[in-house]
Amino acid sequence: MKSDSTSPFKGKSGVRRLINAFGYSLAGYAAAFRHEAAFRQLALLALVLLPAAFVFDVSRAERALMVASVLLTLVIELFNSAIEAAVDHTSLERHPLAGRAKDMGSAAQLTGLAIVAAVWGLILLG
Repeated sequence: MKSDSTSPFKGKSGVRRLINAFGYSLAGYAAAFRHEAAFRQLALLALVLLPAAFVFDVSRAERALMVASVLLTLVIELFNSAIEAAVDHTSLERHPLAGRAKDMGSAAQLTGLAIVAAVWGLILLG
C-alpha cells in the first residue's frame, strides 16, 4: 500500500521502470543540449577530447582517467543545470540562498574543469 507522501510517478516497477527511467534520462540530455549553452560547449569539448584520449600513447589506466575526467564535467553540468532550473522555478527574484546555490554549482563545474586540466596535463606533460 502506498502512503500519502508517495509520488504518483513512482508507481512502476521492474522492466517498465527501467524503460521509463531510460526515457527520462534521454529527455534530460535533450533538455540540457537544447537549453544550456554550457552543456553544448562541454559536449563539443568532449567530442574533441574523448577521441584524442585514444590517439595518445598512454596506458589504459591513464586513458581511463582522461576519459573519466571529461565525462565528469558533463555530469557536473547536468547537476549544475538542474540546480539552476529548480532555483529559477522556485523564484526568479534575487535571493542570497538562490545565488549561493547557483554559485556553488558553478564552482563545482570549475573544479571539474580543473580536474580535466590536471589529469590531462599530468599525463601528457608529466
